[in-house]
Amino acid sequence: MRAVIEGLRPRLMQIFEHLHANPELSWEEFATRDFLLPILREHNCRIQTFDKHPGIIADFGEGAPKVAVRGDMDALWQEVDGTFRANHSCGHDAHMTLALGAMMVLHVLDEKPSGAVRFIFQPAEEKAAGALKMVEEGAVDGITHLYGVHLRPVEDIPNHTAGPAILHGSTTSYLGKIHGEDAHAARPHLTAGAIQVGAHMVNLLNGIHLNPMVPFSVKMTRFIAGGKSGNIIPGSAEYCVDLRAQTNAAMRDLMAKTKKVIETAAAYHGVKIDMEQGGITAAAEVHPEAQALMAEAIHDSIGEEGYRPPVVTSGGDDFHFYTIERPELKATMLALGCDLRPGLHHPHMTFDRENLFTGTEIMTRAVLHTLRRA
Repeated sequence: MRAVIEGLRPRLMQIFEHLHANPELSWEEFATRDFLLPILREHNCRIQTFDKHPGIIADFGEGAPKVAVRGDMDALWQEVDGTFRANHSCGHDAHMTLALGAMMVLHVLDEKPSGAVRFIFQPAEEKAAGALKMVEEGAVDGITHLYGVHLRPVEDIPNHTAGPAILHGSTTSYLGKIHGEDAHAARPHLTAGAIQVGAHMVNLLNGIHLNPMVPFSVKMTRFIAGGKSGNIIPGSAEYCVDLRAQTNAAMRDLMAKTKKVIETAAAYHGVKIDMEQGGITAAAEVHPEAQALMAEAIHDSIGEEGYRPPVVTSGGDDFHFYTIERPELKATMLALGCDLRPGLHHPHMTFDRENLFTGTEIMTRAVLHTLRRA
């Protein structure tokens, strides 16, 4: 298989470089879709597209697909060298390339797999909404095994290693506004003061306790109050609270306690505090059979010395909504060690491109092992 992948190396690098140079934001990935479609048609995939979003379902091979590979499509909006723009700093360009690579390897193998494979190109992962939309579109109907991939920072696992699962945590946020009245800085008794309200919220958030055996965090990540006049106590402010928990049960508890904090601060200070929940990602629900098949693929591709145990991270991925919505799915995500620096979501994130080919081999072997077992 390695020789087959070497033959595809120039094409896969060309694909990656195009995707990297042409990032698109969540729900706007239509040019990305239009780039992928001819490649999928060239390899005889049966394709479904949709009028209202850029997602793609592509079936390769004969029969009803039972195994699926998901590649996320969207980029982030961030400041890069002084300019705000779309930027592939989370590795989704690599994830799409790996999915296409596995499909292209299957296409040229002398021994074709006995069964069809579905490739799901999913929009809006960064909005924690794309997986749910693709479930709604029937992307995993009839699927028994689902595989994803995510590049891992150097802090997680070393370069040229891989783990058979990523144990993401659950993430969500609360956004809103504190509504109050401004007052003269010499008369603080005439207003609650939005900054004082926010400070009280921070202290209450720091007092939240959950089961210490389950990692979690809750913190204020945005607070905007006041203007150019330093002798005014601002009565209003915008805020955001970020929540993370390693299990879905812990997240439910954390959400309830965070809501109570905001309600308590509003009541204590006598102000109105808006509270709107942002998108939520589910904690990982990894199936042991899928994890075992991915582990076998890692060992076959890079040997025992390249194998690492599942990666635990407080980051999130909406991939896990597939298994939340379809509990019968046997799913896992490949953790690909690739010397990723300085870190995910950094505007200048980079990684060792050689792992595009290692990841392609691992994913292809995982698919083949699954089809053979079936």
